[in-house]
Amino acid sequence: MLNVVILAAGLGKRMQSDLPKVLHPIAGRPMLAHILDTARQLQPDRLVVVVGHGTEQVKAAFSDASDITFVVQQPQQGTGHAVQQTVSELTTGSGSRTLVLYGDVPLVQAATLNQLLQTQGKDAPLAILTEVLDNPAGYGRILRNDSDAITGIVEERDATTRQKAITEVNTGMLCADTALLIDWLSRLDNRNAQAEYYLTDIVGLAVADNHTVAASHPATTWETQGVNSRLQQAQLERALQAELARRLMDQGVTLADPARTDVRGTLSCGRDVFIDVGCIFEGTVTLGDGVRVGPYAVLRNVTVDNDASIRAYSHLEDARVGVAALVGPYARLRPGTVLAERAQVGNFVEVKNSRIGADSKSSHLAYIGDAEVGERVNIGAGAITCNYDGANKNQTIIEDDVFIGSDTQLVAPVRIERGATIGAGTTLTQDAPEGRLTLSRAQQKTVFGWTRPRPRPKS
Repeated sequence: MLNVVILAAGLGKRMQSDLPKVLHPIAGRPMLAHILDTARQLQPDRLVVVVGHGTEQVKAAFSDASDITFVVQQPQQGTGHAVQQTVSELTTGSGSRTLVLYGDVPLVQAATLNQLLQTQGKDAPLAILTEVLDNPAGYGRILRNDSDAITGIVEERDATTRQKAITEVNTGMLCADTALLIDWLSRLDNRNAQAEYYLTDIVGLAVADNHTVAASHPATTWETQGVNSRLQQAQLERALQAELARRLMDQGVTLADPARTDVRGTLSCGRDVFIDVGCIFEGTVTLGDGVRVGPYAVLRNVTVDNDASIRAYSHLEDARVGVAALVGPYARLRPGTVLAERAQVGNFVEVKNSRIGADSKSSHLAYIGDAEVGERVNIGAGAITCNYDGANKNQTIIEDDVFIGSDTQLVAPVRIERGATIGAGTTLTQDAPEGRLTLSRAQQKTVFGWTRPRPRPKS
């Protein structure tokens, strides 16, 4: 049986924010969400989150997660005190063990935690995650004896000058036999510089009880980096983005500049995908084979099929782009947009809740909302669907092979039948018949004898 306890009660004073620290985002998601996802990969029997500052905000952010048990730490009296609050929620019995993680150390990987779990066992009922740092300032130091066995952890503020020179540090993450952990927690005291109950003191208690304390180590340093300030948050963001970029390139994706690509969700790519600089991917984005994404495009919850192109500065949200379709530059696809194969949506065209059929195009300066557009349709510059009457949204139906002239207004609900042509400048308020030219214009006239006003003489 496995319990996972995540400590998430801290204020995060140095963040200078009203938002609880664990809700601050890394790669577009709260820090706590990252560590929860990793914990779930271990398939725990119990998942317990200790909250304190901003309790209601944290609970609300994860209200749809039925597998989480929240425990409140109030007041906050240290990490040992935090874990003490979870004792009644832990599964016990033969073979039960408890893994302790931190909500503000969001990027530890499941492989590292599995290694920690394997290190803990009958011969070592307590295993801790440690690492060696060139600059260990701020971390608790690992104390070892002449036989290299772990004898304790000393927090930096309580360490001697000699102990501060130690470079092996405590990450805070540990795995322990649950029954022994509960016993050690009951014996903690707060005789230290902070007058807090340190979870790290259980190492000394385990050694005093003649138990072996084992250690394992993370694969990379960024896995154990915590966030206590905006600077650390930014540094960890860049570390994760560099890792995500590396993974994409390992899969065959070409990134014009790995340092200028941001993935704030899940990005799945086919073969021979090219992504230019400054692109942002949010939510769930899927790019098919041969897709090209131009510079500074933003895609949120979008599927782009094979060989489609998203050109520079285009924004797409909750949309689908068909095979070999073309979007942009400077286009906006809003939620509910579907482009069929080889459809084209050009510069300064906005599409919302509409389907545009195969080989249809709107090349520039148009708005298409709540519309069903057939195949081989041409929509001219300045054309708009007038879909909102002030109370309700209405639909425009444009059938196959229609030509819509420039600067037209299609006042929905309206249908334009197959092969119709709508003359430039038309305001269409009734259905347009199949294969005919429909237009509405005021008669052009020239006014003779008219002169343009001239500026008055300056006094």
